[in-house]
Amino acid sequence: MARNLAHKILEAHLVEGRLVPGEEIGIRMDHTLLQDATGTVAMLEFEALGLDSVRTELSAQYVDHNILQGDYKNADDHRYLQTACARYGIYFSPPGNGISHQVHMERFGVPGKTILGADSHTPGAAGVSMLGIGAGGLDVAMAMAGTPYHFPCPRVFGVRLTGSLPDWVSAKDVILEMLRRYDVKGCVGKIIEYFGPGVKSLSATDRETIGNMGTELGATSTVFPSDENTLFYLKTQRRETDWTALFADEGAEYDEYDEIDLTTLEPLIACPSSPGNVVSVKEIAGLKVDQVIIGSSVNSSFRDLMVTAKIMEGRRRHPDTDVNINPGSRQVLENIALEDGISMLLMAGARIHQSGCLGCIGMGQAPGTGQVSLRTFPRNFPGRSGTTDDKVYLCSPETAAAAAIRGVITDPRDLSAEMDYPKVQEPDTYRIVRRSIISPSEGLPDREVVKGPNIKPLPEMEPLPETLEALVAIKVGDNITTDGIMPAGSQILPLRSNIEALSEYVFYRIDSRFSHQKRKGEPFGGGRRELRPGIEP
Repeated sequence: MARNLAHKILEAHLVEGRLVPGEEIGIRMDHTLLQDATGTVAMLEFEALGLDSVRTELSAQYVDHNILQGDYKNADDHRYLQTACARYGIYFSPPGNGISHQVHMERFGVPGKTILGADSHTPGAAGVSMLGIGAGGLDVAMAMAGTPYHFPCPRVFGVRLTGSLPDWVSAKDVILEMLRRYDVKGCVGKIIEYFGPGVKSLSATDRETIGNMGTELGATSTVFPSDENTLFYLKTQRRETDWTALFADEGAEYDEYDEIDLTTLEPLIACPSSPGNVVSVKEIAGLKVDQVIIGSSVNSSFRDLMVTAKIMEGRRRHPDTDVNINPGSRQVLENIALEDGISMLLMAGARIHQSGCLGCIGMGQAPGTGQVSLRTFPRNFPGRSGTTDDKVYLCSPETAAAAAIRGVITDPRDLSAEMDYPKVQEPDTYRIVRRSIISPSEGLPDREVVKGPNIKPLPEMEPLPETLEALVAIKVGDNITTDGIMPAGSQILPLRSNIEALSEYVFYRIDSRFSHQKRKGEPFGGGRRELRPGIEP
């Protein structure tokens, strides 16, 4: 039987179960990925297992979320993570080095490998044809210990791409088109596999953007074939020996099927406050824009930032529009500097920040009251920006740059009257500084793990009984977001290494007294009753 690529990768890593949709399977994870928000708890969980070192081919820890050091907490977390990585044989990427997905793709991504990450956007590894899955910290800690990852076998959703993208339309518009068709739950329990002649028109970093935001469709993962574009990217990273050609068999079957003619796509935008609330840019053109942010775990590559720089070259941001640039990695920042992109952006009035998630996780860059913010981020959940009742839109770098110049939402194709669409060619070889990542070394058991006062060990818990009875504390409506369960932002993220303190904020955005009521044993709704729509007491 002709096999699709997703099944080929799953089969090569299958430890338990059968590849039958819905049946539980266990697969071997080659790589694991931690970041400094969810990763601190995962590291504490791994420590609690009592092992001498990780048991994966490669495990990496990135500091990219809690990089604003408002007090001692984040700095203490960073020291803890660095010393724990030295103790247990884990690669450590320090603050400012870049966002986990971008840096892992640059330095470690290998076609056909699997990666489990304590970050929901780990499927961005599709950029180099890895099968990436986002999971909870405990799942990742167990994968670091060498145990299989168990989950229901996904359906494989084949999306055939034809044609190539027209000028002023880019990879962000491809995934926004998928969100326009399927919304935020349309791909739950599925692996999206892109194939067809249109794939060759998408670069590796284009594919990372599409795979990363497959999470917003609810997908388990996303895969792309490993082809000449994958090889070219690995050559630019001086890692061409890691390349393997990977394709679906001719005539491969899929559980579901769709097709996108790339030539027909137009600039799209996701309106507040859901990645699935997608319309064409021209439908809302003319709306005043107060803030533009380009770059995050998507759209922060060399190509994306150089397109932005070239669009803004010789122009100035609109005086009423604040423009921010968040590079995906130090490597990206250095290489756009070599192409004079930094100067172009600075002369245009943009603010260039350190490499990290920043506003995407609510770590600074909050918009003002009632302000409209255009962002190239993967999600725009309510209040995630740090501003209550925010108005955050998601768009491509081209659309964001057009708004930065005009001060209003603008179909970037309108700029064609003033300039040619900038074609950006990636360099044959990037400037690479390998020492920016701290590699594991010998003598692991002799390393001291340093823990500051905010870093608390896991609470001691009795083993779970065979059966458990409990009252339901809260019933939420449809489309509850991760921020609704546990808020992001600069005030709460530093508590991720302190479970007792962190637990005070469970469902905080739904009802700020929820944790307090549960500790007192009050019924839900015993305090404030101002609940968000869709919440049932």
